[in-house]
Amino acid sequence: MRIKFPHIPYIANKIMLDISQSSFIEIKDQLEKLNLCVKNILEEDLNKEKKLDERARELLEKQEDEMELMQVDRKNMFWLVKRKLAAEYDVILDKEERHSRLSHQILNALVENDYINFIVSENRVKNLIFSSIEDYLRIYEKLEDEVYDKISNYKNKPVPGSEEYELIFEKLYQEELRKKGMF
Repeated sequence: MRIKFPHIPYIANKIMLDISQSSFIEIKDQLEKLNLCVKNILEEDLNKEKKLDERARELLEKQEDEMELMQVDRKNMFWLVKRKLAAEYDVILDKEERHSRLSHQILNALVENDYINFIVSENRVKNLIFSSIEDYLRIYEKLEDEVYDKISNYKNKPVPGSEEYELIFEKLYQEELRKKGMF
């Protein structure tokens, strides 16, 4: 599963929880500063992909008539263009490689800003961060389904996509994260 903008605060919280519970990492500053640092790295990465997506769409729009004439599948063409431009925008499309790079970037930023110390290899700390990202994304889909089920059992069902629905979803989602010890 891909990281999306709404996931950023939750992933950052998961990383902070795992770091703070680690026996081999010493936190040298306020968790809020570390959390903000992590969020910034994740946002920067997603913003690069957003720019890549916009560029791919622009290129496809210019060729819209030709694609329609040749009956080309727009979705497949989008991914082909995106893959072709990914290196130019410094975006890794392979999920595992991308999460690994993000883990390195997060670790480097935390060390450079003197937010943490550790008594093990950098690789072990990077693996902890990587696992935090992967764990959150693995759990997300399951929790999302549980929240949808709860909302569907409401007597007065909110309209999907409405502000009320989004507020209820967010509240229930945070409750589920708390139950799992991730918030």
